[in-house]
Amino acid sequence: MYYYPLFLKVEKRACLVVGGGEVGARKVKTLLHCGGLVGVVSPEVVPWLAKKIQEGAVEKVGSHYEEHQLQGRFLVIAATDDKALNCRIAQDAEKRGLLCNVVDYPQEGNFILPALVQRGALTLAISTSGQSPALARQLRQELEKRFGMEYADFLELMGAVRSRLLAESQDFRANKELFDQLVQSPLLELVRRRDRDGVDHLLRTVLGSGYSLKDLEVSW
Repeated sequence: MYYYPLFLKVEKRACLVVGGGEVGARKVKTLLHCGGLVGVVSPEVVPWLAKKIQEGAVEKVGSHYEEHQLQGRFLVIAATDDKALNCRIAQDAEKRGLLCNVVDYPQEGNFILPALVQRGALTLAISTSGQSPALARQLRQELEKRFGMEYADFLELMGAVRSRLLAESQDFRANKELFDQLVQSPLLELVRRRDRDGVDHLLRTVLGSGYSLKDLEVSW
């Protein structure tokens, strides 16, 4: 079986994680990072998660899972150490037409979570369709070495350029050529070296005056 790859917008959407251990906490952390409204069901939670609940960033929905806790949810992640309970959560979610991931038993849910490499706005997702999590883990480690944090800064800069350029010109073809020129230029290497003067010179050469890190309000 092959999974259909996509990226979900969970910002301001109600999500539920059943399980408050280390695995559940990692799922909560990712959902929070993406702007999800996260509720947790677990009799006990790890210290990091307890702190988030105390701060109000995460809602403690209950100590034990009950089907009504799925009401109004966009997606649910079953992350307990009880396989039978995880399967029941998946069945309840399926009846309600909800997205559901089951940790360690992906075939029980209707979506899987890939191994991720994140560098700011850049997200690289690796999936083996559940056939070999070990290989996905190895590939993630290789990509972490290949793609450094300079990609986060580069994308912040490109996002600022894109917003300003599209506001100034509706010439799609011309804008595309400029974006391609920037991506194919030494700009990424200049960002990696933190060569601010070099970045400013290249931006002005390609885009004209008025384009610099200061003009674009990009600081790193």
